[in-house]
Amino acid sequence: MADGIVFDNIPGAGLVAPGFFFEVTSGGQFESNARMLVIGHANSGASLAVNTPVPLNSQYEADSIAGAGSVLADAYRIARANAPAQEIWGMAVAATGTTAAWTVSIDSVPAAGGVGVIEIQGEVISVSIAAGDTATEVATALAAAVNGYYNALTGASLAVTAASTDEVVTITARHAGLVMNSVDLHVPTGVTGNAFAGATTTTQTTTATGSPDLTTALAALGDDPFDFIATPFADETNLGRYETLMSDVSGRWSYLRQIYGHIVTAVVDSTGDLTTLGLSLNDRHLTVIPVIEGGSNPSPVWAWAAGLLGRVVPWLGDGSTGNVSRNQTGLVVEGVRAPRNRAYWPGYTQRNTFLKSGISTWSVNASGDVAIDKLITTYRQNPLGQTDTVFRDIQVLAQLIYMLKAYRAALSYEHGNKAIADSNPGGLGALVTIEDIRATMVHTADELERQGVQANAAEFARRLVLSRDNDNPNRVNMLAPIDTVDPLDIVAANARLFKQYRQAAAV
Repeated sequence: MADGIVFDNIPGAGLVAPGFFFEVTSGGQFESNARMLVIGHANSGASLAVNTPVPLNSQYEADSIAGAGSVLADAYRIARANAPAQEIWGMAVAATGTTAAWTVSIDSVPAAGGVGVIEIQGEVISVSIAAGDTATEVATALAAAVNGYYNALTGASLAVTAASTDEVVTITARHAGLVMNSVDLHVPTGVTGNAFAGATTTTQTTTATGSPDLTTALAALGDDPFDFIATPFADETNLGRYETLMSDVSGRWSYLRQIYGHIVTAVVDSTGDLTTLGLSLNDRHLTVIPVIEGGSNPSPVWAWAAGLLGRVVPWLGDGSTGNVSRNQTGLVVEGVRAPRNRAYWPGYTQRNTFLKSGISTWSVNASGDVAIDKLITTYRQNPLGQTDTVFRDIQVLAQLIYMLKAYRAALSYEHGNKAIADSNPGGLGALVTIEDIRATMVHTADELERQGVQANAAEFARRLVLSRDNDNPNRVNMLAPIDTVDPLDIVAANARLFKQYRQAAAV
């Protein structure tokens, strides 16, 4: 047909009998949906199958299928607190290794009774002590309080169980593995009248070892879209698996799959070792959150990964209003508590060092809340070993996910199931030319610029290069030089002081 109208179902020839025929097709409307995935352990006996991603719509559902107090249910709780409207999925993985354990010895009991307070994972557990209670009775009551703990306000349960023998309470992690060493037990001395202060001895009797093999779990993601993944498992082997999963050559970022995604994890270690870790990595699809060892950290490692990612995902997934491009500094993270020791709150110099080493940063505000400072990838150098900051900001990867999906959608809407020709003098709807494809790219760039994701659309149009392939006439090659909008991180000003402004000489 020479009028440019193309039909998908109504034939252009062969219809003779009269009729009024309408076919219904879509003109195309792009909408990006950034899906978040949290990875963790489910409790023994939980109904949730391992290595199977499932949508989680409420804390009740997470507790029901993964088990209250499980790493997965708690990671979901923290993520949901920071991203109330976000689509969040969960995936349980099998735990392996030794199981962490602690003892709390009740050394003495006030004769007149009182209240004993202990914190586990930053959650406050209180035990009422009656006059005349023995240490054994108090230990029994403490074990019961730990096992029955539930925070009705936040939905928090504990990742440990308890049992008592005489005056000793044994606290055992619900799961095996290294991540459980980040569970914190603390007897607060600042609580007035705390009967446990100075009257108990807390000891970690078994240090957990082992990390899960995430090979099967990561493979189970298939080609399902998971744009942002929070995981507490950051051992060297699993870091390598994440790199394979997101590989630009054969993984989710490769041209053959184009599924994309980004990994956010957290690591407990000293500042020196964290810096060394960052310098050993160079992966633009990985973000590492530092949890500084020795600072008495109330929140476990999975809370840091899920919490900080959850706090920024609503922005990172929002390419329609420019939120994806924004600076994130100062965003308060819900449900993650700062180290009790203020000496472990990273100052500007430490944060600057972390960022130059590929490690992301957080700060503590005047109210004592953990807040985002700057989230980055671990990418620092190009393949030739030269400094390269193009993929440093986490915003860039989120912008790329949104833009590439938008470009692919536009090309599909306008040029899918078409023929390619050097020219189209008849204006046939079944044909497209290089210039038609160019127009689609330029129009999409204009839209992305208006949305605050892509910058300098006019220059993009000038630099855009398209050509028919010399060997394969069915193929069009393209160079799309995309410029992104940058987060405003630093404002530097010279505040020059005058006693009095110099007056201009009269003419």
